[in-house]
Amino acid sequence: MRGPTLKISQQIDVEKYRGEGETFDQKIDRLSRHLCDSQNHYAQLDDIFGSMRFLPAGRVQSACGSPREVTAFNCFASDRIEDSVDSIMEKVAEACETMRRGGGIGMNFSHIRPGGDWIKSLDSKASGPVSFMGIWDATCKTISSAGQRRGAMMGILNIDHPDIEEFITAKQNSTNLTGFNISIGVTDKFMECLKSGEPFPLEFEGKTYRTVDPNLLWDKVMQSTFDWAEPGVVFIDRWNTWNNLHYCEEIEVCNPCSEQPLGPNSACLLGSFCLPKYITDDGKSFDFDLLEHDIPHIVRAMDNVNDRTIYPLDSQKQEALNKRRMGLGVTGLANAAEMLGMPYASKKFMVFMEDILTRVRDQCYLQSSLLAKEKGSFPLYDKHEYLKGKFIQTLSPSVIKSIEKNGIRNSHVLSIAPCGTISLMCDNVSSSIEPVFAHYYDRTIIAESGEDTFRVEDYAFSRGVKGRMADEISVDDHVKVLALAQMYVDSAVSKTCNVGPEVSFEEFKNIYQMAYNLGCKGISTFRASGKRFGVLNKIEEPTKESQDSLEDANCTLDPVSGLKSCDL
Repeated sequence: MRGPTLKISQQIDVEKYRGEGETFDQKIDRLSRHLCDSQNHYAQLDDIFGSMRFLPAGRVQSACGSPREVTAFNCFASDRIEDSVDSIMEKVAEACETMRRGGGIGMNFSHIRPGGDWIKSLDSKASGPVSFMGIWDATCKTISSAGQRRGAMMGILNIDHPDIEEFITAKQNSTNLTGFNISIGVTDKFMECLKSGEPFPLEFEGKTYRTVDPNLLWDKVMQSTFDWAEPGVVFIDRWNTWNNLHYCEEIEVCNPCSEQPLGPNSACLLGSFCLPKYITDDGKSFDFDLLEHDIPHIVRAMDNVNDRTIYPLDSQKQEALNKRRMGLGVTGLANAAEMLGMPYASKKFMVFMEDILTRVRDQCYLQSSLLAKEKGSFPLYDKHEYLKGKFIQTLSPSVIKSIEKNGIRNSHVLSIAPCGTISLMCDNVSSSIEPVFAHYYDRTIIAESGEDTFRVEDYAFSRGVKGRMADEISVDDHVKVLALAQMYVDSAVSKTCNVGPEVSFEEFKNIYQMAYNLGCKGISTFRASGKRFGVLNKIEEPTKESQDSLEDANCTLDPVSGLKSCDL
């Protein structure tokens, strides 16, 4: 039998990814035909998709080959929001259209003047970026009420903006800006001031409004995150320093789950290799040869998504085709390693993880380069500048030589997304590079015929393997896994670092410093003992409200972390 076997997994596949009356095999046929380049390529994709060794993101599964006019892309970035009502309303309309077509979108509000600033032409005071975010928030909620999926947005304000303190506390409740995930764009300059104690300037358009004690400002950020799990922290200068397109774009935003830093109007598609499916039939080893066999077919197919989907906006289409970004990653890492006897975050686990990610990185880049030989490099490819990229220099020498000779089809190739919904669809494999949240929990499905409660088991647990759970792993180990993954990913990594109740506030602050020191591009944490709780607890049945939130939303609270997670 192909396809999911768990009842909940089958339900998710039917409701989210299949067309009306479509079987699993018919969905696989639709995807394979839409994305293939030849009959042999179709046969390969039918096998890879059908066995669920690779899971295209939910947007790809539901949109490709479908008569529905929705996009196969998950991740979009707003164009720069200028300090004018015309620009603000234009960008709100563009975000509305993006979400209406099924995409999540990120925006940076740092170019809107601070609240209280005098507007000479109107003889009045500016309301500031946090106030204007309410327009996007209301639009997102309207999109939610008008369709089957909620909108998904990321809102960023840079740490040097004069309104940063208002932004930090904007979501310290359960009602404000609920359509947003929010993060602070932390600069290298701020981290240097934090280390030295030098006063940090809050500025707008070259004017310093005031200077602040960086340690006091950082404490305010940390206290909010400690209690409310938001705002997240992204190291915005690092995005640009390590950007493959450092020579032709400036990155200020990311997608709602932070795994895709993006230039203005940019877009990215997602998909993940499901690692437990590569364990050999005898359960004793990982089939690296099969993984390397699959990668060329997947790179070719996912590159085709760029040309074979609709885009909400013409500007997004132009950016996508000029750069051809992809975000290929992995899911089920914890399950795969622990089924092979390597406990999460152990030394053997880290070696296994590094081996997997090295092969995925090099083979995906190699295949993109070989595809460029056949179809041409992405239009903005500049051989001299591209090869100077810091991440490109980490590739294996043979891969770099291939890029020198053939060019490369896709500007970016890799990303590690949360993978929450597609992992649950794949018989509840562990999500992304996260540890197992619970070995099992009880789930209530509410349908017209009534309620049906059943037990959902972790993929490895159902096969006799009791892996380490998220709350059994030290926060330092969480960060080390995040940092190792980031070394092998050209975009970014979405991972939540769980923090136990025994961790003090001072220790909590050190987590963020550790993440910065280890080269992470961002970090999210969650304390189950904080003021914002996850919607699923071990063995607790969700309420109808939380059930609706989990199943009908595009961007919802993640049961693994308690943070908002997007349907990928």
